Amino acid sequence: MPVFKTPFNGYSVKFSPFYESRLAVATSQNFGILGNGRLHVIDFSPAPLGPAAPHQPITELIAYDTADGVYDVAWSESHDSLLVAAIADGSVKLYDVALPPASNPLRSLHEHTREVSSADYNPTRRDSFLTSSWDDTIKLWTVDRPASVRTFKEHAYCVYSAVWNPRHADVFASASGDCTLRVWDVREPGSTMIIPAHELEILACDWNKYDDCCIATASVDKSIKVWDVRSIRVPISVLNGHSYAVRKIKFSPHRQSLMMSCSYDMSVCLWDYMVEDALVARYDHHTEFAVGVDMSVLVEGLLASTGWDELAYVWQHGTDPRAP
Repeated sequence: MPVFKTPFNGYSVKFSPFYESRLAVATSQNFGILGNGRLHVIDFSPAPLGPAAPHQPITELIAYDTADGVYDVAWSESHDSLLVAAIADGSVKLYDVALPPASNPLRSLHEHTREVSSADYNPTRRDSFLTSSWDDTIKLWTVDRPASVRTFKEHAYCVYSAVWNPRHADVFASASGDCTLRVWDVREPGSTMIIPAHELEILACDWNKYDDCCIATASVDKSIKVWDVRSIRVPISVLNGHSYAVRKIKFSPHRQSLMMSCSYDMSVCLWDYMVEDALVARYDHHTEFAVGVDMSVLVEGLLASTGWDELAYVWQHGTDPRAP
């Protein structure tokens, strides 16, 4: 399966919701601490057969250089060529792959005062997106406005992730270093729910794609917890198996109980949180911190990951990511 070598350290991977073989990879120089960034858009269509077939079945469609690291990327849910990038200098940049490089970025939105850690496009309303930042805030944007629509400020520390509910266009959740998960409704003045989900920093959260009351959190405490927002006293499930902080989690768009995670222990894991022996698979293909994962909406079982080893992998569940 395809492996893509990036010049910088990988931070985030996202499959296109429109093209089966298109992937965006966000990268940062010097582990994201200092230096430039680059956003890659790649195509991993199967290589043609025959003696002239290339060894590497990956085509880089376009790459965008940034003055600071790129920490996250999100595809538009309404335009197949539009991308939102979260940048370490506090800016949010919009790119259109269909336009010439000189026309990009389409827009650079600079309201956050510290690093932008996540970007998430609204899958229901499809005209708006969220960004979260180390400045402790979350911002709501629409594509056609040059300024944010609203800023959400309740967290007491960095907001590492803000993710839309897959069914409710006005509801999202946020995960913070203040050890809380908050649920928000943009029609309300403040958060509608606060879950003290972990005793250490929460680095990521994600909604279940089949159950809009189910949400997962991932923490520096090495665990993943699955919550039912109708009863938050105790989690539905606690997934232990990583040996360092869990950096990202992603629920499957094809199976309700399946989830993917990556960790500073360099591994990528698949979990079924509804069964007792929850760990389905562990992939140890990265040689540095694994910090980005995604699951294809269009191809069941197609997985992607990236890490600080400057590699982005695409593979089918059950196969070796490193296999040619």
